[in-house]
Amino acid sequence: MTVSAGLATACTTTTEGTASPSTAGSSATGAPSADPEVPKVPAPLDASKYVGDTCAIVPKDVLTSLRYTDPGVYQAKGDTPFTKAGPSCAWKLRGEGIGLLVTLGTGNRDRGAGGLAGLYAGYRNKTYVRFLERAPDVEGYPVVYWGIVDERPKGSCGLDVGIADDLTFDVYAQGYQGPDDSCGVATQVASSIIKTLKGA
Repeated sequence: MTVSAGLATACTTTTEGTASPSTAGSSATGAPSADPEVPKVPAPLDASKYVGDTCAIVPKDVLTSLRYTDPGVYQAKGDTPFTKAGPSCAWKLRGEGIGLLVTLGTGNRDRGAGGLAGLYAGYRNKTYVRFLERAPDVEGYPVVYWGIVDERPKGSCGLDVGIADDLTFDVYAQGYQGPDDSCGVATQVASSIIKTLKGA
């Protein structure tokens, strides 16, 4: 599996023959209903500045420390299964099978299926998320690990961070040595994004 294919798969899955974004598709009954288990966001953050340049949401010094020296590849929100969740940016280490993908879930929000509530709804309905686990908060913001399956033992880790009750960003790290490496990278990147959004 190439990094680009794996990163694309991280954002989408196929359910009953129809591909749909996995970071937050709509539930079978429309917008997700209130779920007491969904963690609330204490202080919403404004990410609108990065909708048109999602690659800029991760500080360059963080990318350099992770050996990502090539520019990220930006993908705008669109109507394809790979772009409905929202704008994204992908980085990869050429020839190493290692990659990083950050997606801002504005497309999910626009469809009424945004935030961690959308992710929990997908898990409850088993429509596009089969694995969901609460993770330690990052910089005070709620986090969940998620995926079609738990890929952490294989060196890939996807996490969603709630930055508003109707908006998340997703970080997916692929091709690392194991869960500590992949989730460590994803958490480090998530922390840097929160700091960026806070203007730190």
